[in-house]
Amino acid sequence: MVHPVAEANERSPFGDLTAEEFYARHSVSHGSEFITNPRGLKLFTQWWLPLPPATVTGTLALVHGFTGESSWFLQLTAIYFAKAGFATCAIDHQGHGFSDGLIAHIPDINPVVDDCIAFFDEFRSRFDPSLPSFLYSESLGGAIALLITLRLRDSPENVSSGAMCGISEKFKPPWPLEHFLSIAAAIIPTWRVVPTRGSIPDVSFKVEWKRKLALASPRRKVARPRASTAQELLRICRELQGRFEEVEVPFLVVHGGDDVVCDPACVEELYARAASKDKTLKVYPGMWHQLVGEPEESVELVFGDMLEWLRARSIRSAVDGGA
Repeated sequence: MVHPVAEANERSPFGDLTAEEFYARHSVSHGSEFITNPRGLKLFTQWWLPLPPATVTGTLALVHGFTGESSWFLQLTAIYFAKAGFATCAIDHQGHGFSDGLIAHIPDINPVVDDCIAFFDEFRSRFDPSLPSFLYSESLGGAIALLITLRLRDSPENVSSGAMCGISEKFKPPWPLEHFLSIAAAIIPTWRVVPTRGSIPDVSFKVEWKRKLALASPRRKVARPRASTAQELLRICRELQGRFEEVEVPFLVVHGGDDVVCDPACVEELYARAASKDKTLKVYPGMWHQLVGEPEESVELVFGDMLEWLRARSIRSAVDGGA
């Protein structure tokens, strides 16, 4: 099944179609609403369902990464999975996409994890509770998904792309700036003081027109990370690296071998140390951080692997449930 990114262009994820025409073309329905979290922030949520709805074989919650959103590239991936039979949903984290909050500012990841759990649980409640549930995540979203699985007893199975288990030394701010983060975060937490070795789109999307499409989003603001946000991203990686043995949920991790944003060695360590009995790691040589940003044949390979993994576990769940 071809990923819908093949129909995008450098100006729009829907190519020359309207959003409604694009949904109809791919036999999915779409809905959205704003929810208000306990901190008073309005957060944008949306979902995509296969048509006809009776074909739903599982639920899938998508978790976007840092500076990402649910309405651009991630929406194309949502349509891909919805077309394959999964009731799919996503939420814009605070400060991202259409949600309230200071742009791309996450000084504490825990409220973001709370927001995801609350919305994903509500979405799952709309469907037959016997249906299997999954998480799909990208980059920082991979870290959030791991934190969700560590917190929940009945956790969804997990598919991660370019998971942020460790930030690459090739992308971190040069020494000694990393060591001054705690001072900067304490004094001026929202200060965009942290330089990185290249902008995220430039080192994430290999195909040039896809890089242009990433930058064309009216809600994507490309700038240096804020001090307290950068400090929190590094802290999250340290926390997860200390808890890999606690991961018991079935998971698939796909990662670009030439990813210079999130270190492939860290997901290899996750795979080696996780207690999960059902775990798979696929590192694709030569691919970059955003796997949807690769040439078309590579996109079909990677997303075909993910869809095969999801379908196999959906079938297994249906068989087990009917036993």
